Parts: sequence; structure tokens; C-alpha cells
Amino acid sequence: MPKKTIKRYMPDHQTIRNNKHLQVFGDFLHNPNLWHLNRRSVARAFAIGLFFAFIPVPFQMILAAGTAIIVHGNLPLSVAIVWITNPITMPAIFYACYVVGAWLLNTPKQAFKFEASWQWVIDSLSTIGPSFLVGCAALAVLFSLIGYFGIHSLWRHSVSKEWKKRQTTRKK
Repeated sequence: MPKKTIKRYMPDHQTIRNNKHLQVFGDFLHNPNLWHLNRRSVARAFAIGLFFAFIPVPFQMILAAGTAIIVHGNLPLSVAIVWITNPITMPAIFYACYVVGAWLLNTPKQAFKFEASWQWVIDSLSTIGPSFLVGCAALAVLFSLIGYFGIHSLWRHSVSKEWKKRQTTRKK
């Protein structure tokens, strides 16, 4: 069942409440609905986490936490899922965002060479920036919808499977 699997890997809610970066949210973190694992809260958490994973801003975890608090999604999951874009996966994911954005805007892909400098970032905003940002927005929405409805259907399938298992056990 997804609930058991998720619970196994989820950190303790006290640890998250005491995180110095999340102290900005104060008493909002004491809402018990942010820590429950049910179909709705987990689906919302996946949607939130996947959305902010594709948004190229610093402090994605704080944005995901704030959104989880507002829409009553599972807070630990929404923050953890943001880490899909990590230093290892980020280049591939953001390149895919650029390619999708160039395709959506019908602009030719431009050759570029990455440099780890602010000047390169500023210069690139005018050349590859529009395609990149449109691609990020499109993939953020797409994957958050896939995550939301995927978790809903996976959860329902799992519960249905458990019910059938119980029924066959009772008949014996």
C-alpha cells in the first residue's frame, strides 16, 4: 500500500517543525492535516512538489512548504519531492525544459555553452531565457497534473486490491 511505503521513508514531523528554514511559517506548522497520509494530501503533495521542482528559483522547498500549508497537502512529501531536481539531475531536466519551450514557442534551438557565472545567466536570459522559462512552466504544470492524478489512481488501485484480498481471505 502506498501509505506504508511513504511512511517508511518520511521523516519525523518534529524534525521538520524544528527546521530553521521552516520557522517562517510559525504556528501554521502545527496543523495536524499537514502530517496525515491520505489519498488527498499525498496527491496534493506530489502536485506541489513536482510543480516547484520544475520552477528555476532558489528556495523551492520553502515555496513548496508554503503552498502545502495553504492547500493542506502533506508537508514533508511536498518538500521532499522538490529534490527531484538536484545538482545531478538539474542539467538534464532544465535542458529538457529548454527544448520543450523552444518547441512550444516554435523557435530554433540555439547552441550555448554553460558557464558557472552570473554574467552568463544574465546574458542567457535574453537568448535562451524565454524558451527555457516557457518550458519550465509547461513541464511544471504537466508533471504536477500527472503526479496528482497518478497518485489518486495508484492509491485507489491499491485500496481496491487490499479490499479484494480481504474478501478472498474472509471467504476461506
